[in-house]
Amino acid sequence: MSQQFQPPAPDSMSPVAYPPAPAARSNVALGLVAAFVAALVAAGAYGGIIGGTEHEIGYAALGVGFLVGFAAAKAGGAHPVLPVVSAALSLGAVYGGQLLGTAILGSKSAPVGVVELLTEHFSLVQEAWQEDLSPISFVFFAIGAVVAFQTARKAA
Repeated sequence: MSQQFQPPAPDSMSPVAYPPAPAARSNVALGLVAAFVAALVAAGAYGGIIGGTEHEIGYAALGVGFLVGFAAAKAGGAHPVLPVVSAALSLGAVYGGQLLGTAILGSKSAPVGVVELLTEHFSLVQEAWQEDLSPISFVFFAIGAVVAFQTARKAA
């Protein structure tokens, strides 16, 4: 039976024999790209949820913020600009998801598809989104942004 090496337990008289922890890496460009990609994915998922349920869901907005902030922090490290950018991208993702959800709902009652609504009739989608806008929609924007900021700040 072979014995595994066990480092000696530090005592008050000897220095600790462990190597120093590696310095936190910070790759802002990679963090920005990861946050942007996560925002696109989250917007698509959020729009799909809205289109499928015909309702905005607060937990989905929370998920958007978490995904964007987590991707930025894990890919970019602890750079102070990443939480701010994550919050801004999360706002855009919640907005994009709400527009996509509106287009999905509109395509159910119109003889055109989602892509055509978003590309050729974007003004109609924007008008429908504005008509459905309520105070709770702004709460979902805030939830996404705050969660993205906090996640990016703490996950690094």
